[in-house]
Amino acid sequence: MTVKLTLSQIAQLAPNARSSYREAFQNGQAVFDQYGISANPLRLAHFMAQVLHESGGLAIQFENLNYSAARLPKVWPSRFQPKGPLDPAAYANNPQKLANEVYGGRMGNSAANDGFTYRGRGLLQLTGKDSYREATIILRHGNPGAPDLVALPDEVIGSQWCLAIAAAEWSAKGCNALADQDDIRKITRAINGGQIGIAERIEWARRTKAIWR
Repeated sequence: MTVKLTLSQIAQLAPNARSSYREAFQNGQAVFDQYGISANPLRLAHFMAQVLHESGGLAIQFENLNYSAARLPKVWPSRFQPKGPLDPAAYANNPQKLANEVYGGRMGNSAANDGFTYRGRGLLQLTGKDSYREATIILRHGNPGAPDLVALPDEVIGSQWCLAIAAAEWSAKGCNALADQDDIRKITRAINGGQIGIAERIEWARRTKAIWR
């Protein structure tokens, strides 16, 4: 049985979805079929739960790095005063400077502006040049004509490739098998590397399972 996704279902789950995401899902059945996500309801429900969480209900294209001075020490306590060395006032409400500070020199980011250039993007919030490079390789396995996401990072949020990128990552991380087991914690670890946002992910899964069951 091939499970179908419709725009009315997207509207029900994500009324504030970005237009590029809506267009991607409107034309997305072939992507779900290609990566085996539409093979059963559990796979589609879990995929959508993770995507909806990571993208803030399909409303987030770029990671929000516009933090206040008061918020910065809570998000990065080891970097910002009082526990860390940096003055939060110097980075507050300056996403570019902040991204280059907290992401620079790691995750494959080496050039001066890489932290900002390769900040979180897209349905699964790719972050860091290494992730963009890896996503390109994974995507091209099934789509040889796919763009180089390191050279063209904004393709990650564009309607043509955003869904295929997320689906390719999902498949490469073995998430279809984990979804068959209905194991949201293992799926979250595969996607996130930990259990960040697990309560919200569980709630999204409750909602998506009510649609695809």
